[in-house]
Amino acid sequence: MNEFDVSIVTPDGSVVTEKFEMVSARTAAGDIGVMAGHIPLVAPLTIGAVRLKKANKTEWLAVSGGFLEVRHDQVTILAQSAERAETIDLARAQEAKKRAEHRLSTKVESMDDARADLALQRAINRMNVASHR
Repeated sequence: MNEFDVSIVTPDGSVVTEKFEMVSARTAAGDIGVMAGHIPLVAPLTIGAVRLKKANKTEWLAVSGGFLEVRHDQVTILAQSAERAETIDLARAQEAKKRAEHRLSTKVESMDDARADLALQRAINRMNVASHR
């Protein structure tokens, strides 16, 4: 079992600082899995789930963009936001989804469709990650 250091940091502070055996995340180029000894890289993240594995334990986080950096035996994720599955308020995520869907279905000239679409993606991601509690 080759564990390596994993840090997930947001503008609000550190969310994860532990050792894991595998990290998987969604990058702009597709899903990536990182294990000990992975080649160094930097990749932009999209809205998606980050999965952290060690032994018989899997943790899920909802991440809303940022960057993943892999260095020798260390993975750092600098995320715009990151929430552990167990801390996600499911009712709040469902309400955010409803609001975003309403904004997208109501064609108002002054509304930013791209912003509403991102809000919808974030809400759906949070709901999906929360299901892994």
